Amino acid sequence: MTDRISSDNPSVETVRATLAETATGVRIEIPGDESGHFPDEAGQVVRFVLDGTERFGRVDRGLTGGELVVPGLYETPDQARDPRDGVDALLDWIDDHGARRGGSVLLDVVEPDFLYGVRAPGETAVYDAHEPPSTSLQDIAKGLEDQ
Repeated sequence: MTDRISSDNPSVETVRATLAETATGVRIEIPGDESGHFPDEAGQVVRFVLDGTERFGRVDRGLTGGELVVPGLYETPDQARDPRDGVDALLDWIDDHGARRGGSVLLDVVEPDFLYGVRAPGETAVYDAHEPPSTSLQDIAKGLEDQ
């Protein structure tokens, strides 16, 4: 059985990020001093939960090198890596929650390097907490995706 965990649980750390407008949409910008909660390897795809639905996003280094950016949230890991054929779920989420471009968004660290929650300031959320797969299983899955 999967554990459920609330965003206000003391084990969940919350990072305040910014919804930054880009030429093609919106991205999440994470301050450099919060980068320890996210993958070290640039371009790694992790899970994000939007309103109870799991999506995937690529965590990249920003242009200045300090901050991190998530260029969008997609239905599959492949779409997160190459979004040309995907639909960015972040855009609809922003509209549905009355969030504003240039405003804040909260990222809940449910399982570092694996699972994050996205919510508007002032809202709470409940997440299904999964254990990340072992490193060997991740390597096998990545190998299958690359074929």
